[in-house]
Amino acid sequence: MKSSNITRREVLKYGAAVMAVPTIVPSSVFGENAPSERVNLAVIGTGSKATGGMKNFMNHTQAKVMALCDVNRKNLQATAAIAKVSKERCYEDFRELLACKDVDAVLVGTPDHWHVPISIAAVKAGKDVYCEKPLSNTIHEGRALVNAVNKHKRIFQHGTQLRSQLVTRKVCELVRNGYIGDVRKVVIGSPAGHATGDHPVEPVPKWLNWDLWQGPAQPMGYRSCIVGGIPGVGLRGWYFVKRFSLAGWLAGYAVHDFDLAQWGLGAEHTGPVTVEGKGVFPKEGLFNTVLTFDMEYTYADGRKIILTDTGKNRHGVTFHHENNKDWLFCRSSWEASDREILRTQLKDSDTHLYESNNHERNFIECVKSRKETITPIEIAHRSTTMSLIGGICLTLGRKLQWDPKTEKFVNDDEANTLLSYDMRDPWKV
Repeated sequence: MKSSNITRREVLKYGAAVMAVPTIVPSSVFGENAPSERVNLAVIGTGSKATGGMKNFMNHTQAKVMALCDVNRKNLQATAAIAKVSKERCYEDFRELLACKDVDAVLVGTPDHWHVPISIAAVKAGKDVYCEKPLSNTIHEGRALVNAVNKHKRIFQHGTQLRSQLVTRKVCELVRNGYIGDVRKVVIGSPAGHATGDHPVEPVPKWLNWDLWQGPAQPMGYRSCIVGGIPGVGLRGWYFVKRFSLAGWLAGYAVHDFDLAQWGLGAEHTGPVTVEGKGVFPKEGLFNTVLTFDMEYTYADGRKIILTDTGKNRHGVTFHHENNKDWLFCRSSWEASDREILRTQLKDSDTHLYESNNHERNFIECVKSRKETITPIEIAHRSTTMSLIGGICLTLGRKLQWDPKTEKFVNDDEANTLLSYDMRDPWKV
């Protein structure tokens, strides 16, 4: 297993080098000697979520997992056994992996605070990127990644895989084409956050590079429940610690449903103009992100998205006609106030949405064709923005006005200071 001894001077040298990498399609994708025009994939972050995504890629003959990277050597070794990747192709530092010329694309499955720095480094190194949700930890980060992907002409896909389900696409098409009339309200139920007690600082285990795990976040003492599972819950604790996930479960989970809501409304390239609501936060303990919430997002044309925890509304997305009687619901299934609506066949003249029946296959096909994926970078940024401005609203405890064009809060310096955070050296975006 390769470990990292890269100095800061080498980091700066490497950063300059990857900026000069030409944005061309790697020869391993289209070369005459490429085995079945296979896409060589690397995985950065090998926890349960990323490993699950990796297994999905391994089901496709046109993708081959070539290399792995993780600061958690236990996870790295377990995933290497699954992918049958040799020790020589296992890395602790992602910068060493990104220097591999035979890697065409990367799956970024790290904790939230690492998504953007690693993804930007990847596109600068000429790699296409599949990044797990949420896209970013801040609005500033997200826009920086949009700019980098576009500048370097990389293929990007966001891990909001519900778009690649038949039922969600059908519901969004029915809404977009007016088959339940004028939809003025969308109601989302999303799982609540988690609280925990105090956890004393523990010795860092030998199998973990805790400093590199924290990366751009301000450092804190190691606790096993941050990296490992929450006792009795199983979810990783970092989801609920602000320095690693600023909006908490609002970003970690609700981003899926925001993405579908905006897709159905045809608002995936813009955003709301106001956000308001209230939330309950832990009063003590290690976790400090929102637990339960009631939120309202309003668009310039008056349409609204209502977000609550699942203690108040069912888990999923419900599009409501203005009469509040007719509705369409989707998530892993679909329902309607009148099931006859579900039998509707679209006309040729109707709006037909992007069709993907498998998220990972869609990414691989787009890497080869250079066409846009079903969840491209701008849409990923807009969906994540919904979560992040919601988190800021709940943190400040007041209604905010948002300008989706400038991506700033209107006449609110305090709120705008929360659009970014000071990253720990040497990490910048």
